Parts: sequence; structure tokens; C-alpha cells
Amino acid sequence: QVAETARKLAAEPFKPPPPVPDFLKQISYDDYRDIRFDTAQSLWKDSGNFQVQFIHPGLYYTHSVAINTIDSQGVRKVSFSPKQFSYGKNKFADKISPELGFAGFRIAYPLYKKNEYNHVIVFAGASYFRAVAKKQVFGLSARGLAIDTALPTGEEFPTFREFWLERPTAQARAVKILALLDSQSLTGAYEFVVRPGDRTAVDVKARLFERKRVKELGIAPLTSMFLYGEEKPRPNTDWRPEVHDSDGLMMAAGSGEWIWRPLINPVRLQVSYFEFDNLRGFGLLQRDRSYSNYEDLETRHEMRPNAWITPSGTWPKGQIKLVEIPSQKETNDNIVAYWIPRSMPAAGQPLDLAYRINFQSEEPLDGASGRVTATRVGVGDKDDLKRIILDFEGGKLKSLPDTAPVKAVVTVAGDAQLVQQSTVKNPITGGWRAAFQVKPPKDKPLQLRAFLRNENDVVTETWSYLLEP
Repeated sequence: QVAETARKLAAEPFKPPPPVPDFLKQISYDDYRDIRFDTAQSLWKDSGNFQVQFIHPGLYYTHSVAINTIDSQGVRKVSFSPKQFSYGKNKFADKISPELGFAGFRIAYPLYKKNEYNHVIVFAGASYFRAVAKKQVFGLSARGLAIDTALPTGEEFPTFREFWLERPTAQARAVKILALLDSQSLTGAYEFVVRPGDRTAVDVKARLFERKRVKELGIAPLTSMFLYGEEKPRPNTDWRPEVHDSDGLMMAAGSGEWIWRPLINPVRLQVSYFEFDNLRGFGLLQRDRSYSNYEDLETRHEMRPNAWITPSGTWPKGQIKLVEIPSQKETNDNIVAYWIPRSMPAAGQPLDLAYRINFQSEEPLDGASGRVTATRVGVGDKDDLKRIILDFEGGKLKSLPDTAPVKAVVTVAGDAQLVQQSTVKNPITGGWRAAFQVKPPKDKPLQLRAFLRNENDVVTETWSYLLEP
């Protein structure tokens, strides 16, 4: 039924959702945080493992969405009331209309104790949603779709206009959510099945209908923040060693190759494409998992989730696009990654998608492969040289003696030169360190790749990096 609604909607001109009153859009961050949902009025309270708590419009959330429930009695709309919220020190409570509606919702589940409900997934704002598993705090976000991101014509932000929450049984370990997506270029019907736990799995199915052809359709987009890491000295205005919600893009090719791309906060907008004939998975990961990487008691960046996306079935040929946006603030999500199909269905035909997102702390990388634990960039022996230091750990590396013929296979693109390289066993970590110098071209970025090989055996993932001019 939702798919049929989306199909009919695609045949009509796009109508933007009505905005919330201006006074709600103009409140401060602290004022908005003072608006709190009364958890005693949670949906499905005291009737099972899942509860739903609602989000008030305002600040970033500039329009409301319709929310319904599905149970044995049929479909029913969830009614909004100002009495479901406390407004703290705000003076506008009497101006809130009972017709205002919700901006979105949070689903709570007992991750640790039977009668203690923890937020596990949030749907709010455009087509954004984010989730956590055990021992995690909220970090990166997923989206329903990305359209024309970082193109000169400007980005289009699809919106979930309506949700249907299927009431789970009392002992259920999963909850199903349906959603209607709408935008200037297309519509869509979505199904999310959420399974919280040590890792929180979100199974996504979608059927999309075009109003018009889009220039670039981004499937399974992920959005995160990277301010700075160990690859460069920290800014002298900040006391923390590193600040990021994710520090790398991981990709798994059908050939068996694992590719690790450390993120950067670029001087200017950087867009990178990675071609795949048979993509097995991709995701934004937080690889630095020690508190000492961040030293921040409030943000706890070491507890931010990884998001790993696995296609259901086989996705056609396509490419992963990585967008890295210059940012001076950690409140800006400046990293976007998604998959772009190389071909689209014929005009008028729907596009069906299916994939799983695992929000987890562990990595998807095969345990037999070594991984890059640090990327460091500095000045080389001459002013026109750059020195790259890579630390690899894990997999077979620790068991290799320091006499093993381990070699770094380094590839430099274009007219750059590889000047010097060495690979040595790291006696402190048990891993291996690869160091090399390159003479990069002037005034343009340089693509670099490297992995470790022990004779004919590839023993690590492939490191891929963009060296800025």
C-alpha cells in the first residue's frame, strides 16, 4: 500500500511539506533542548520490549511528519498534543497548536536491563536516521537517499513524510517501520526492520519511483564528521588529540580485496570515486577505539558506532562516492559516502533496493588480514618531498618474524615519483611499519595506494589515500 501511494504521488507535482511556525525555527539550541517528551506517555509503554518516544518540531526540524501505528485493529494515526511535552523555561508553550505534529521519533529497547529502556534508533530530519548498539553512543547517521550531493547544481534532500510503526508482540526482538519518501525528483516506499543488540541490524527495503531523471542517485548514504586525526598535528586551538565520529571508509570488493581510505578534513572540497563490478559491502568506521585517542569525557568518540552496509543479493556495477567537505567545527557532518548504480531502470520503471546496515563496534574485515592502524604525513628529506608513515597490525602480521621478506607495494598516480621506501617489524606493537617518500605533483592532489606482501601472500588490506597539494 505504501508503494502504491508512492507510485501515485510520483505522477503528481511535488508539494513541499508545510513548514512549522517561524518562532520554532528561530529558537536556540539550548531552547530546543529544553523541550522534552514525557516518557510516561511513550507509545506501547508497559506492553513489550519496544517503546516509541516522539520528537518535537523546531530548530533543525522545520516540518512535521505523519506517524501511524499498525496492529490487529488496523491503521491508526498517532495524535500530537503539547501535553506530551514539557517546555522548560521556554515561554511559547501556549502558542503550540494541537495540529503541529511530530518531527520524528525514537525507539527505545532494553539493551542492558529488562525494565531499563535505551534509545536504539532515531528517525528525524529529512530522510536521516541513526542507531546504536550496546556500549555505544550516537554518532554517524544514515539516510534514505542522497541526490546530487556535491554537484554544482546543488543537493536535493528527500524527506520521509509519513511513517507506519508495526506493533511488535510482547517478546519481539525486532520492530518494523514503513516510511513514505518524497522529493522533487522521486518518491519511495521504505521498510526498516530493526534488531537491537550487541550489534544493531537495520534491514532496508525500498521501491523508488522517479518524477524526473536525477543526475546522481546515492544509495545507502552515510553521513559523519571528521575534524582531525593523527595524520596531521592537532590545531593549536584544541586540546584533544583527535576529533572525529568516523576515521575511514572501508570497502569490500568482489575480488576479495579490502580497501581502507582514511578520512581527511580537506582544505577545499574533495570528491573521490571508487569503481566496483561486484561490491560486497562498504561503510564508515571508527577505527581508533581507545579513550586516549580523544581524551574527551563528554563526547566519548571512541564509543561511536561503525556503520557497515551489505547488499542483499547482488548490486549491479557502480561506484562508491566519498565527499569530504572542509569544516572548522565538529558540529558539522562533513563526510558523506554512498553507492551510485552505473545504470538506472528505464523511465517509468521502479527501482528496487535491499541492504542491511550493521551499527557495530567491531570491524567487518576478515581476521586474517592486517589493517592500517595509523596514517601519518610529514615533510620528507627535501622540501618538495612528503613522508608517509603507515602502521599495520593484526592478522598474520604478529606471527611473522622480523626477518620475514615483508614488502610494501606502493602505487603513486600520475606524474608523482616514489623516492624511497622501507618496511620494518614494529617491536612495540608486533605489527609492521611501512615508510616511504613521494615527490607529488604541484597544485593538485595525489592518489596513493599501498599494501603489505609477504613473498606472494598479500597480508593486509589496501590503504588508499588522497594527499592534498
